[in-house]
Formats: sequence, C-alpha cells, structure tokens
Amino acid sequence: MILAFYCLLKPNRLRLAMKKKCPLCNTLAEKFYEDTQRYYRCPNCDGIFVDETQLPDHQSEKERYELHDDNTEDEGYRKFVSPITTHITRDFSKKAKGLDFGAGTSQIITKVLQERGYDIVSYDPYFHPHKELLEEKYDYIASCEVIEHFYHPAKEFYLLRSMLKEEGKLYLMTDIYDESIEFGKWYYKNDPTHVFIYTRRTFEWISTKFGFQNLSIDKRFILLG
Repeated sequence: MILAFYCLLKPNRLRLAMKKKCPLCNTLAEKFYEDTQRYYRCPNCDGIFVDETQLPDHQSEKERYELHDDNTEDEGYRKFVSPITTHITRDFSKKAKGLDFGAGTSQIITKVLQERGYDIVSYDPYFHPHKELLEEKYDYIASCEVIEHFYHPAKEFYLLRSMLKEEGKLYLMTDIYDESIEFGKWYYKNDPTHVFIYTRRTFEWISTKFGFQNLSIDKRFILLG
C-alpha cells in the first residue's frame, strides 16, 4: 500500500522538480523550448525566461554589449529609438527630470534628448554605474532594449517604479512575443543575453502589479504611466 502510494507520488515530484520559478511573479513554470538555452513559460504572467543555471556570467554579458555598433550620429539608430524620444518630448517639458536606465555604451537616448535641451542622466550597471542616481525620483524613465536582459525582473521593476514620481511615466522598448511567432526560429531569442521575454499579457500583469494606471503598446514600444 505504501509502495503504491509512493509510486503515484513520484511522477508528481518529478514534474515539480522539472519546473522553475518565474523570476517576475514567482509562479512555477514548465519548460517551453530548448536549444542552446532552456526556456520556461509562466502560466501566470506569461513571461518566458531562461533557466537560471544557464544565465550568462556578468563578464560574458558585458563583452556581448561591447560588441554593439552604437554610433549615436547614425540616423537609422536615432530613428530606432525615436518611439521613446518622440513620446518624451510630447509628454514632458525640458524642465522635467529624466533617467536613461541601461543607457549602454552609447547613451543614445540621453544624447538625443540633451541635444534638445532636456534634463536627463544616464545609468548603466556596466558602463555608467552611478548608483547614486538610483536614489533619486524622476518624472520619466526611458529603458530601450534593456528589460529583456533582466535576470531579476521583479527586483528591477520594483526599482523602476520606486524611482518614478507619482505622475511619472516609464518608456520601454523590447521585442514582444506572440503566438504568430515560431519561437524556435525567432531571431530575438538567439541573443544569449535576452533572458526574459515578454508578451502583451506580461505587460498587463506588470501594469497591475506595480500600480500603473495606463498601459499602451505599439509594436515594440511600451508606455506605462
């Protein structure tokens, strides 16, 4: 009798052991896809994340970022970030205080907005590690092609929300997964530093969880405010 009960229990234990906790909402998630990295999809927030045992080490991550060819004078690059810069210039005056979170080596958003007279500063854990900036409050925060690199998205979104003033806005860009995409052939997951992938439902969960009143999504541009 005891042996029979154990035999029934063992498969359930094995299934639980194969699941991973979502780093955004802490829900157990089952494997979604595997190639060079193992991905899990959360049934709660719908985030897709890489197994924590396969996350790149920080040195490899930094070296990957240093390979980016980010010429701030390139018109194509400026056009790429324009969904963020254009919305900020429409929504805020030059007196508003802004943060470019995860600015990278180029600080492209900071440079474009400063050229227009905007008061914005850059933070990046590798290239502009000015941690004192994380103690300030901002009218707006921009984060372009950054959030897919979050190893601990819950912690990072708590931080971002805490740095915004009451009427503050968070401007994001990342490529968003949906069911029309064949994940195995999707270019975006081929970057090993893209360790957390978002869907529309993920942003709806983030908006509710972190107390944003408004959510707008237009292709790869996301506005939370």
